Amino acid sequence: MKAYIINRYSKEDKLQLAEVPQPKVKDNEVLVQIHASSINPLDFKLKIGEFKQFMPYKFPLILGHDLAGTIVEIGSKVRQFKIGDEVFGRPADYHIGTFAEYIAVNENDLALKPNNISFDDATSFPLVAITAWQAIVEKAALKKGQKIFIQAGSGGVGTMAIQLAKHLGATVATSTSEANSELVKSLDADVVIDYKTQDFETILQDYDVVLNSQDNKTLEKSLQILKPGGKVISISGPPDPAFAKEINASWIIKLIISLLSRKIRKQAQAKGINYSFLFMKPSGKQLSEIAHLIDAGVIKPVVDKYFTFDQINEAMDYVSSGRTKGKVVVKIKEA
Repeated sequence: MKAYIINRYSKEDKLQLAEVPQPKVKDNEVLVQIHASSINPLDFKLKIGEFKQFMPYKFPLILGHDLAGTIVEIGSKVRQFKIGDEVFGRPADYHIGTFAEYIAVNENDLALKPNNISFDDATSFPLVAITAWQAIVEKAALKKGQKIFIQAGSGGVGTMAIQLAKHLGATVATSTSEANSELVKSLDADVVIDYKTQDFETILQDYDVVLNSQDNKTLEKSLQILKPGGKVISISGPPDPAFAKEINASWIIKLIISLLSRKIRKQAQAKGINYSFLFMKPSGKQLSEIAHLIDAGVIKPVVDKYFTFDQINEAMDYVSSGRTKGKVVVKIKEA
């Protein structure tokens, strides 16, 4: 099969098109013919080696964390799916590789594709939608009537988080550029802050939750807008000791991670605020819940651009530029 690979961590190297063996399915896996994938900042960060200390991958490596496609083979113990099912999902860490024509995926990492959207649009959801779900539903336990500040509302996670928070009945504030203000307003954001000309910490107050996706300076400012007992959940770091425990890190990595987040944890604790770091975990079960919301029209895809498979390096460059609105999709199987 055709796949795009990297042979080392590098900023400059392009993904290389290669012929590689088609994956063999294990007992609890299915083989998916991939119709479309999408690109996440995580792909670029892995490519340059940002996580190599605590997520060491072997080379050659096929990147890609999102897929939508058709099941063409099933393992002997698979019970949730059958050949011909149209699915979407986010493969588990160390089992990624959706920049390819086929992938073997554990059945627990997949969900049936919603009927009302195409493969191309379906692949825009898994990583960002599950991230939003785990932040807002699991960690924040966001309730009707509460207030949440979602940073970078026009990004992949932001566009999903706004829609999910509004569905749960929350008041949503978000930050974006003036050029993207109409986009986040179309998703029903209640308060829109132009991060280039406005300081959110002087405008917002008594918020219950902050979903942080920016730098440490913005994270520290976020503490100022939360009420005592509020929660700040960061998907951009710094990682906390709970994350080190989740990944079974060595004692030295646990120490490094603890030191990285020590300052913000102490600042949050002094204000009676809970700080936590989220590195999303794949979940077919949660994605099925999201699929119901997609089917119902509650959550809609937000796709900036579509690229063909042979344009994947252009797509990577576009995402790494930081200019994307929603997601960038790569069409792998020609219609």
